[in-house]
Amino acid sequence: MTRIEEQIRADIVEAGRRLYARSYVASNDGNISARLDDRRLITTPKSVSKGFMTPDMMVVTDLDGKRIAGEREPSSELKMHLEVYRNRPDARAVVHAHPPTATGFAVAGIALDRAVLAEVITTLGSIPIAEYA
Repeated sequence: MTRIEEQIRADIVEAGRRLYARSYVASNDGNISARLDDRRLITTPKSVSKGFMTPDMMVVTDLDGKRIAGEREPSSELKMHLEVYRNRPDARAVVHAHPPTATGFAVAGIALDRAVLAEVITTLGSIPIAEYA
């Protein structure tokens, strides 16, 4: 394992801890992935709380989602991540969380597309709602 891969594993674990600490994910939901190179991704494992992951739990896959390394199964949301990477070659990582406030707005059918705070508009822009599928 290269130093770069070790660092990415550590970064994913830290991101998972932060998501969990802020209640952006509950139980085993949410997932994180990152590109290792042009052929491989590293992703969080299926059925593990993001607040309690360790670097050795990560799963390496190819860009078709086939597991290359790791003892666990990859996240059940890996297909969504793969679609992002296919459509955005510049994307280096994907984080999928379920923040309660944003989830509440989505369930209520309210897009976060109003220019209420300048800081939000300049950093995030408009946040539309995707149809549930």
